[in-house]
Formats: sequence, C-alpha cells, structure tokens
Amino acid sequence: MTGQLQTTAPGPTAIARILNFLHRAWIAELRVYSSIARAIARRPAVPKGGTGIGYHRPVLTVLFIFIGLSAVEIPILDLIVHQWPAMRITLLVLGIWGVTWMVGLLCAMLMRPHSVGPDGVRVRSGLELDVPIAWEDIASVAISRRVDEPKQPRVIGSEYAERMQDETNVEIELERPVAIRLPGLAPKGGVHHVDRIRLWADDPRTFLDAARPFLTAA
Repeated sequence: MTGQLQTTAPGPTAIARILNFLHRAWIAELRVYSSIARAIARRPAVPKGGTGIGYHRPVLTVLFIFIGLSAVEIPILDLIVHQWPAMRITLLVLGIWGVTWMVGLLCAMLMRPHSVGPDGVRVRSGLELDVPIAWEDIASVAISRRVDEPKQPRVIGSEYAERMQDETNVEIELERPVAIRLPGLAPKGGVHHVDRIRLWADDPRTFLDAARPFLTAA
C-alpha cells in the first residue's frame, strides 16, 4: 500500500522571507520617489486611451492627518534633543524620511489608480500591487457593493478581493480561472488562480462606463 501523498507545499524558508522582505522594501522605496516625481510631472500611470479610477477617497483624510502629525513632530523632537547633536541629526534624518515616505504613499495612491484601457484592467493599490487582467479573460463587470469581515485574506478559494476598509463595490467575473501574482510569498502572496475579482473604486459608475466599450468590442 503506497503512502499518502503530501498535499501541502512546504512554506518559504527564513532566508527566503528575509530576501523577499528586503526586495519588497527596496521596491517600495523606489516607488515612493517615482510616485512623487509622477505627481510633480502630473503623469499618472494610466495607459494611452485608458481611464484612471481612484480608490483613495476612504483613507485620504487619515493620510493627510498622518502626514501633518509627522511634519509637526520633526521640529518638536528637534527642540527636545537639540543639545545632543548626534541624536538630533539622526532624528532629523529619520523624520524627514518618514514624512517623505508618507507623501510618497499618498502620491502612489493618486498616481497609480486602477486603470481601464485597451489592454484590459489593472487592479492597483498603494506602492506595490498591480494586477493586470486582459479583456479576453473578462466575462463581465458589475457594480456590486459588499462589506467583508476585517482581516480576511485577499484570496479566498477562487475569489480575489482588493478591499478598501473591508469594502468592495466592483465585481469582475472572469471567463476562466486566471493566474494573478500578488506581492510577497505564499500563501498570502505569490501566484493564485482566480475566477472572480472584487475591488473598491471611488467612482464605480465611471469604472463600469470605461469598461463597457471594451466588453462590447470583445
């Protein structure tokens, strides 16, 4: 009698996790500055002939508050530690870096929106996530609002949900299971096969209107 086959793949090693963390941190750092540059140049990452649809509205106020508090914190800390030059310089550098990072995150959310264009849909979020879906794989796009339980995984079964504060309002049905790649390592990241995608769009009607001509053409 043959032994039972192993069905669970081994998890990533500690070295793989460390290397993945460093890689993601480096990519995020580069995206901070490239997003600020895009904001200055007013060049959002939207393909020619496409439409960008934001997803930042629910968290915009919180981001502005964090940026404001981080900026105010710099002179306060500088005043407290001004008599210790080494600590003063270190905290000043860290403070400026922190504010720059927060501004870069805000710019990334503004300059890297979801996009609907001739090549398909790109689902985006913040500094890292960018999931392209071709029109040939899309069966339908609909407005469908749903609130999930907090801290649910992005992928459950064959459904991928890119939520904003646990909510989605656009649903994309796929013709067949499609492989998508999420940031990080399995099980949360890596490659997943899904046949439904849900996401949050600040203006779901604009998303649907932008998608309709390409769905009709297909």
